[in-house]
Amino acid sequence: MVVLGTCAAWPLITAAARDGRPEGMLLAVLAVAAGYAAGRIGGALLPVAAPCAGALAGAGITAWVPHLAPGPQITAPLGHAGATTAMVILSAGAASCAAWAASGPAVRSAMRLLAAGIAVTAAVLGSVTGCVAASVVLAVSLAAGRIRRRGAVLAGLGVIAAGAAGLMWAVAGSAVPEGLAASLEGRLTPQRVALWHDALDLARAHAGLGVGPGRFGELSAASLGSPLSDGKPHSAPLQLAAEQGVVGVLLLTAAFGWLLYALWRSPRPTPVVLTAAAALTALAVVVTVGNALSFTAVAAGTGYLAGVATSRPFALDTARRAGEVQGGGSR
Repeated sequence: MVVLGTCAAWPLITAAARDGRPEGMLLAVLAVAAGYAAGRIGGALLPVAAPCAGALAGAGITAWVPHLAPGPQITAPLGHAGATTAMVILSAGAASCAAWAASGPAVRSAMRLLAAGIAVTAAVLGSVTGCVAASVVLAVSLAAGRIRRRGAVLAGLGVIAAGAAGLMWAVAGSAVPEGLAASLEGRLTPQRVALWHDALDLARAHAGLGVGPGRFGELSAASLGSPLSDGKPHSAPLQLAAEQGVVGVLLLTAAFGWLLYALWRSPRPTPVVLTAAAALTALAVVVTVGNALSFTAVAAGTGYLAGVATSRPFALDTARRAGEVQGGGSR
């Protein structure tokens, strides 16, 4: 609550200082908080049905992602591919969590088939990245059944997310070898890399408070020069750095770090925890190179999956209390 509260308060401070528009950031924080609360409640009451319902809802919404955000419906090169990929990742992760939460082999197999079906659906919809990402999440989930200590894996996932952010920052600062830079620019599109350069320049010039929430599009030459731009740099860390300064980036890092810590302390079985962690890490990589969190459905889905994976099912408390009663009776 402290992290989310600070994430909501800091945009208001920077907006007041820079005449910004904090509504988008506030909506994202509200969506994450609401999704997290719903996930905690659903995971406690219905450990299998809650993630299954989330997976089905996410799969159904995926085809309608372009209609979930206000403003112009952008096509290539920036498009809604990141949001589609994010929804596919969250849906596959939720289905895989439901599989590990199920006790019966039939239900477990059905949930894994659902996760595989989500990956196939992504391919049918033309999201190759989403198909690959969902397949990776499913593969990690299957391997998670053999892992007993979650700490090392969670730390490794944190390193992966940090590495993706570091590579993005290096590309924005033109600090990668020329050959690698050309290859990455070809995949990311020159327009996106130009937006990153502008965001980094703004972050360096306004490191303290940033230029103000929602003002990147007004000050970025690459954004103003493109009719397809939506006014965002298509990278959550760079957007926060440009619009909210160093503190904004630190708050984003703190939120992800707290999430890994909460998963480490979660009472849910290790396979459930690692499956959710893999999906959320894949999402973090997508968010690093795209604007997926600008879609309310993605922000809410992120909180929902995190809430399900960190919830304490009532069945666990009931079993623990029964054991205490029996133990007290035997004494």
